[in-house]
Amino acid sequence: MDLRPPTDVGGMSMDHSPTVRGRRLMRELKRLREESGMSPDETAQRLGFSKSKLYRIENGRTRADADDLEDMLDLYDVRSPERDALIQLGRESRRRGWWTSYKDVFTGSYVGLEFEAASIRVNAHIVPGFFQTPDYARAVIAATGPWLAADETERRVAARLARQTALLNRDNPPEIHVVLDEVALRRPVGGPHVMNKQITALAEAGNRPNVTLQVLPFSAGACAGIDGEFFILTFPDPEDPPIAYAEGLFGDVYLESKEEVDRHSLAWTHLLDQALSPADSVALLAEPAQETP
Repeated sequence: MDLRPPTDVGGMSMDHSPTVRGRRLMRELKRLREESGMSPDETAQRLGFSKSKLYRIENGRTRADADDLEDMLDLYDVRSPERDALIQLGRESRRRGWWTSYKDVFTGSYVGLEFEAASIRVNAHIVPGFFQTPDYARAVIAATGPWLAADETERRVAARLARQTALLNRDNPPEIHVVLDEVALRRPVGGPHVMNKQITALAEAGNRPNVTLQVLPFSAGACAGIDGEFFILTFPDPEDPPIAYAEGLFGDVYLESKEEVDRHSLAWTHLLDQALSPADSVALLAEPAQETP
């Protein structure tokens, strides 16, 4: 997620990385317009916006600044206390997160959403970034980004380690449940020594009280997640719906409709049926470490 260009649903570029609060604000603004009975064309005209600007604000592809937000609330005749709450939500959505120090690396929205998640479910074909050792991360980043100079690779390793610290040392860390394809344990990324250390670190991560780790064995054969990794995030506030996320060489995709999230949740349920239990997964983790010299 830190090696590819930022995109969102439909492959369109993102102007910024909307937080959970930013997503909530865009939903509220769209709801208010629809309840006012105004079409997008009429609203854009009365606000002095281009139609594309209104579309991008309502779909989270650009941020409404303080003046734009005030104008929209005036047009929709929003009164306090709802008005005050939305203005405060706008302020919170514009706050800079820790990841902005690495905005050259974390160019999409995922890390900001991940940091505020209550739970993270991952169908993984390699060790997830938030569990990677520095040497494993370095080997993965260099291999998947052969165009990167050495200093750029190191910058991404530093960003990945900062992400781990921020996420795992949070006051209320998220519940993390990973189904890890066995191929991730058998492929010697970085060589035997690097893999040995990575598997040890993975086993230690699995002992955290907020982490559940299950291995999907080769013997499972074809499975629901065989065609690509995906993440499902849920959030503490029920007003913030879950989101499914997938990444690939050509960009990152955020899937927010109930149908899309339900489809990924069903795939996740099937993966759990095929994966080893957490206890059996811990036992399997010990095998590659014993076999490598």
